[in-house]
Amino acid sequence: MAQILGENLTLGYDGKAVLQGLNFTVEAGDYLCIVGENGSGKTTLMKTLLRLQPPLAGAIRFGDGLTRQDIGYLPQQTEVQRDFPALVREIVRSGFQGRCGLRPFYTRAEKAEAERMLQKVGAADLAGRCYRELSGGQQQRVLLARALCAARRALLLDEPVTGLDPDAAAAMYDLIADLNAEGVTILMVTHDVGPALQAANRILHIGGSLFCGSREEYLQTGAGRRFARQEGAPA
Repeated sequence: MAQILGENLTLGYDGKAVLQGLNFTVEAGDYLCIVGENGSGKTTLMKTLLRLQPPLAGAIRFGDGLTRQDIGYLPQQTEVQRDFPALVREIVRSGFQGRCGLRPFYTRAEKAEAERMLQKVGAADLAGRCYRELSGGQQQRVLLARALCAARRALLLDEPVTGLDPDAAAAMYDLIADLNAEGVTILMVTHDVGPALQAANRILHIGGSLFCGSREEYLQTGAGRRFARQEGAPA
């Protein structure tokens, strides 16, 4: 059974449709990259997946026991967020806030889990550092650890390598691939199509044309061949 199913979706805001007739499935353990031209509706789809706004028509259904609370989220950062003056361990622990309810503290188990997630993303040595003093790549690892504290069955990543240098971007892609290999379902919104086509097993293309299927099938479409040529991805 699919973990996430999009059925005949119309997406938009203020009653204005930006994307129509969208159908897709995400199975447990998939690495799905969401690609498309600027303004094609990637951000709107992301907000709908996170239940931040409803579809104008159709439905997104969760299966296999998945709920919204099982999806960790790594957003794009603003300049203000990059300058946030908090300790790394506090940033990571804040991933548990959705589970705390009215409890104004983190449990010993949650604190230990936050340390384990920092270790998992290769950032354990940053726990006592101030977040604003870190490099872009280090900040992304910290935010990924936070997302893993919030939920570890599936991760929704919004342009996770934007602003990173090539080495940091490659390291982030390797880390995401490792998490996927451990069974975490990955949904990644990206304009960095070349690496996406190398890493993902499934592609969701939205915009002028709609496609959801395997990487190999995507590369046989007009959009897939065009993106592969533009990005130098393997065809």
